[in-house]
Amino acid sequence: MKNLLAALAFVIFAAGTMYYVPAQSESVQNPVTISHAMAMNGEPKYGPEFTHFDYVNPEAPKGGTFRQSALGSFDSLHPFIVKGNPADGLALAFDTLMVQSYDEPFTMYGLVAEKIEYPADRSWVIFHINKNARFHDGVPIQASDVQFSFNTLIEKGSPLYAQYYAGVKKVEILDRYRIRFSFGDELNRELLLILGQLDVLPEHYWKNRDFSLTSLDPLLGSGPYRVEKVDQGRSITYVLDENYWGKDLPVNRGLYNFKRIRYDYYRDATVMLAALKSGEFDFYEERMSKQWATAYVGPPFEKGLLKKETIKDGTPAGMQCFAMNQRRELFKDRRVRYALAHAFDFEWTNQNLFYGMYKRTDSYFENSEMQADGKLSSEVLKILEPLRADLWPEVFTQDYAPPSTAGENGLRNNLRKAFTLLREAGWTVQDGVLKNVSGKPFVFEILIGQPTMERVVLPFTQNLKKLGIQANVRVVDTSQYINRLREFDFDMISFVFSQSMSPGNEQRWFWSSQAADTAGTRNFNGIKNKAIDRLIELVIAAESREDLVNRCKALDQALLWGHYVIPHWYNDEHHVAYTAKMRHPANLPPFSLSLESWWIDPEKAGGE
Repeated sequence: MKNLLAALAFVIFAAGTMYYVPAQSESVQNPVTISHAMAMNGEPKYGPEFTHFDYVNPEAPKGGTFRQSALGSFDSLHPFIVKGNPADGLALAFDTLMVQSYDEPFTMYGLVAEKIEYPADRSWVIFHINKNARFHDGVPIQASDVQFSFNTLIEKGSPLYAQYYAGVKKVEILDRYRIRFSFGDELNRELLLILGQLDVLPEHYWKNRDFSLTSLDPLLGSGPYRVEKVDQGRSITYVLDENYWGKDLPVNRGLYNFKRIRYDYYRDATVMLAALKSGEFDFYEERMSKQWATAYVGPPFEKGLLKKETIKDGTPAGMQCFAMNQRRELFKDRRVRYALAHAFDFEWTNQNLFYGMYKRTDSYFENSEMQADGKLSSEVLKILEPLRADLWPEVFTQDYAPPSTAGENGLRNNLRKAFTLLREAGWTVQDGVLKNVSGKPFVFEILIGQPTMERVVLPFTQNLKKLGIQANVRVVDTSQYINRLREFDFDMISFVFSQSMSPGNEQRWFWSSQAADTAGTRNFNGIKNKAIDRLIELVIAAESREDLVNRCKALDQALLWGHYVIPHWYNDEHHVAYTAKMRHPANLPPFSLSLESWWIDPEKAGGE
């Protein structure tokens, strides 16, 4: 009996509260950790006694209004559902269980959950709620609110939540301030950290409200800011909550230094830049090289009213590209997709449109250690080998490089190669028009959401025309663009598949067979491949940083040789302009601009 009891988990009842005590197997063979933080791999950089992140100024002054810009419009203040176009900045009003540091690949520190408890095999996690945590109406945050948040977001929120948290099999409230999530048999070491990103919503607030409906009424949250003023579709203003419960926590010290944050909406980037020069808002990150090279001049810069700064960007650039929708018959053949890639002239585009400021993207994990560059290592080949039947021969023998037009007759040679690929796929030119065996012409539409992309797309369509292909460009407004992407209602789009320093569950959202059949995901290409599905799960289950890097390289190699996209370009720098009153810490983190750590110089605030 003694041995039997020692092998079992048991429950102690004290003062009417139930406490979980791990079994001996968990305490010895599968030791339990209780900590203020959790790293995806290795140990957290900051110990339990840390006072603030290294990349903040803990003495930064508070006050002033930080005016930002946004493109398009908005019609909702509900960011958790797929309906509507939510306003920018809404995350400021909601706290999550934990927060991520920006100078580590992926480590989460306690916020609403002051501690995290988990076993070595990461098969479950217990979040210990900070007893001081409060919603904006003063009601304490409890474990029941966390359970409500999880269940509601899974059942009624954006499909993203169900995808991210699919590995959660059971949720238990242990007591008023502790909640346990148990996972399935499938190893997912990232899931604990992903759960830490859960927004905590107030159960009492939603009791008599319909969560599935859009709203222009501010939702009750618990974050550092509250919505103060809304001018529908034009602007939204947030005000710092003077009674914010978490303002003195180490993870918040030196952050949220603005009294107010306002987002003003503009219809296009040209008007936005003019507004910046006129002093209408305070900060802008320029993503167009031509603009950065030519437009950031004039009296506001000469007089010191506006500053320009180039800041190193250590984050993965991901994959910016033309993405082809395989749900369309035209793009189902890999040879056709590869042929179209030969018609994009990056070298000409970079020289003539971008002032030579960009580099060519050749990886889904560009600008990171996870990209498949150079000769494949034995470790990466070992990962790929069992999947050979569902992959292409080049995956195992060649380093991928997008078609280049460098050198003499570069574009002409590329178009010859494209013709060869198209003929192999059953397409021939008849009277100057590319047609298939049924006589149907090769005609498709390139959907873009920003008029500024036309200058890139139109030269591409001219090169396609030389192949007998008619590519029509369609520019739509932001709302229509978002809705069409949600329904996969397009032939080709220009898109950026962003990546983090610690890829995981979101890879299902991008590339999995399940996501291909789920509206609202980002598997815009319609990828359905058993090997890629398996590689995604291996990435999610990686137990060390080395494993993660090698598995990402394997996934990268497989995706690249599927020719699902036509790679564009990337930049490993932030190009920013801001008003003279703005200040930022001297040591900004490598993985974020960390705007929440910036502040306004009181001497330059102009009486705000």
